[in-house]
Amino acid sequence: MIEFKLPELGENIEQGDLVRLMVAPGAAVSAGQSVMELETDKAVVEVPSSVSGTVQEIRVKEGDKIKVGQVIFTVDGAETKAPAELPARAAAAMPAPAQQSAPAAPRPADSVPPPPPPPPAPSAASGPSEFKLPELGENISQGDLVRLMIAPGTKVSEGQPVMELETDKAVVEVPSSVSGIVKEVRVKEGEKIKVGQVIFTLEGGAAAQAEPARTRNAPVEHVSGQHGARLAFQAAIRAEGKTEEQALPPDQPRQAPPVFSMPVQLGKVAGTEHRQPVPAAPHVRRLAREIGVDIYDVKGTGPGGRVSEDDVKVYAKILLSAAATAAQAPPRAGHFAQPQLPDFAKWGKVERVSMRGVRRKTAEHLAESWNTIPHVTQHDRADITELEHLRARFAPKAQEAGGKMTVTAIALKVCAAALKVFPQFNASIDVEKEEIVYKQYINIGVAADTDRGLLVPVIRDVDKKNIVELAVELSQFSKKARDRKLTPADMEGGTFTITNLGGIGGVGFTPIVNHPEVAILGLSRSRMEPEWINGKFEPRLILPLSLSYDHRLIDGADAARFLRWIAEAFEQPFLLSVQG
Repeated sequence: MIEFKLPELGENIEQGDLVRLMVAPGAAVSAGQSVMELETDKAVVEVPSSVSGTVQEIRVKEGDKIKVGQVIFTVDGAETKAPAELPARAAAAMPAPAQQSAPAAPRPADSVPPPPPPPPAPSAASGPSEFKLPELGENISQGDLVRLMIAPGTKVSEGQPVMELETDKAVVEVPSSVSGIVKEVRVKEGEKIKVGQVIFTLEGGAAAQAEPARTRNAPVEHVSGQHGARLAFQAAIRAEGKTEEQALPPDQPRQAPPVFSMPVQLGKVAGTEHRQPVPAAPHVRRLAREIGVDIYDVKGTGPGGRVSEDDVKVYAKILLSAAATAAQAPPRAGHFAQPQLPDFAKWGKVERVSMRGVRRKTAEHLAESWNTIPHVTQHDRADITELEHLRARFAPKAQEAGGKMTVTAIALKVCAAALKVFPQFNASIDVEKEEIVYKQYINIGVAADTDRGLLVPVIRDVDKKNIVELAVELSQFSKKARDRKLTPADMEGGTFTITNLGGIGGVGFTPIVNHPEVAILGLSRSRMEPEWINGKFEPRLILPLSLSYDHRLIDGADAARFLRWIAEAFEQPFLLSVQG
């Protein structure tokens, strides 16, 4: 007995609602065959089977919530080889009416026609295959084609990078999922490409898919174990001169056991309200998802309330009309309408350039942070004269490990120690639940200036690493940022951010907090300044510090203490070994 369990469906997808079950006990299934439709938070997907055999027991029912790893059904692998032989064996086991009465001519209806021969499997060279843009990550539906790495006539293999795509989060290399020789390229550099769009076609690219294709295109006339038993039963009752109604007594209605169900209103309040699956095809659900329509809110006009594409479009128009009406109302606090721009061409020549990928996402995120968070910036100075001597002393050790002992690498360790002393700076605000989320881990993002805009790779578990390890990891992230190799996962999960403009200049600035974090530390260029020490001026190396914070959670006095603690840690590195 083999169990088929719900496989992994994608990032952060742990469960889904069973919309439709495509198998029943006794049905023959093969690997790759779609066996169920599952609705997740993102889409309605068909789930293929990873096992072959005859279904013995189904352990779920339509409407259930199914978790990844849950057993869906069991199969008996012993019956997978020749399910089509069952009706022949069943017919041989039952005597035919013509054998019982010689004078009577056999009725055509009593004989079971042999299954037609299977159609020939499609040849691998029967036509070009297509390579489409695959799913790139959560909430990523399109990207700008930065570089194409193939051309007509190029030979590609599975896993080979074929293009560079710039999304809202990063520039990623997209590998090929097919092998063969490129016949036609259907996109060009600079275009916006959507997930599922055809990128190029291949000659000879179907060879790897020949075996699954034979399985999928097997004749639909094959008979499962349950169907074969039914054919044998029909032959038997015909031999006795009875109908199915005469041979089978009517079913007695069974009393359904009482099932506990949560009251509807309580489910709505708790957010666990169960909604019946909406009758709609997968492509209709995809359309609703892409244009931001909740399929449950759409009233279907088809048979049985089935929702069509037109229903979704009509409902979307209603929403747009309502949004247009709401847009004419006064803006809410913290949300401001963009003023209309003048016609700049009246005063001279202008050029308009599309706001692409990273720059567009940066603009949206920073505007959201500025409009959401009441910013305050605290400034201070740190005397890093002694620290600079130590940095120069230990720089060769970091270089041997493959890193560079920079002030930013040291600041990572200093800030990690400070966040342990001041946990409110390592938190987030959940406004809807009116809660403060204190994180028990310290992941610090470091703002990187690239030719594509501002990127913030995140170094994880900073408090558990020494300065040399942090220097090496920071160097690796800097190289990935320059080479456009950063992935969306490299820039997620931060709890605090450091931005260093010292390599450019300046004596201070106001960094914007990276929402949903609550604070960010800015470093400016250090310079030699005269300091009054022991009755005389001495030249000291001074590092300007700028701390921006969310005033909803952090008070000014706490911000001053936090920044002073950081300044003293820079001035007295021994504090890190004592307190951090």
